[in-house]
Amino acid sequence: MAYTLANLQDDIRNYTEVDDSVLSNTLLSTIIKNAENRIYRDADSDDNRFYATSALVSGNRYVTIPTDLRFIRYAQLTDSNGKQTFLEKKDTSYMAEYYNTPNTASGIPKYYGNWDAEFWVVAPTPNAQFSITLAFTKQPISITSTTQPTTANPASTVGTYTSNKYQDLLLYACLVEAYGYLKGPADMLQYYEGSFKRALQSYAIEQQGRRRRDEYQDGAIRTPLKSESPSKY
Repeated sequence: MAYTLANLQDDIRNYTEVDDSVLSNTLLSTIIKNAENRIYRDADSDDNRFYATSALVSGNRYVTIPTDLRFIRYAQLTDSNGKQTFLEKKDTSYMAEYYNTPNTASGIPKYYGNWDAEFWVVAPTPNAQFSITLAFTKQPISITSTTQPTTANPASTVGTYTSNKYQDLLLYACLVEAYGYLKGPADMLQYYEGSFKRALQSYAIEQQGRRRRDEYQDGAIRTPLKSESPSKY
C-alpha cells in the first residue's frame, strides 16, 4: 500500500504503541523529514535526477546553480556546431589560481567549480557562446509537504516516489528516528536499524542496477533456431 502522510503517521504510532499525545503531527513531521534525509544521503534515487541547460556568453564565466540542488553529477558543454564535451570539476582554490584575467574571454571552458551559494564558475572564461548542461540531484519533495508538487495534489496526499514504491524503507527509517526520540528499548531500535539497512541495501542495488543495465543488455544471447518445415514430413 502506498503511503500518504496520514497513513504513515498512523503506522508510526501503531508500531511504537504511542498515541498523538506524545507523537504529535508536528513532531512526526520532523521525524519523517529526518528519516527521508537519511535515505537520500545514503542512496541516490532515479527520481531525484534532473537536468538544466543554460547559455554561456562570451566573457561571462558564471553559471547559475539550479534551485534545490543537492549535488552536481556532471557538466557538459555544447558549442555552436553541436560538439559536446564534459567539463572537469575543480575546487575553488584551483579555479582561483587558474584565472589571470577572469573577466576576459580567453578560450573554450575545460573546468567548472564552486563559486558561492548561487553560482558555479567555468574556466577558461568563454570566448564564444556555448550552452552548458548540468546534470544534478535535486532535494526531493517531502511527504510532509502540503504545497508541493502542487497545492491541488500535495505530496502529503498523493505521496512521493519513496512512499509510493518503497514503503518499508521509509517506515523503517521513521521507526529508527521515532525510537531514538522515545528512548525506546535498545533491542527494538537495533531491530529496526537492521531492517532499515537491509531495505536500504535493496533499494540502492535496484537504483544502481536500473541505471546500468536494461533487459536487452542483461538478457541471454538469442540465436535463431532452425526448424524444418512441417511439409517435409
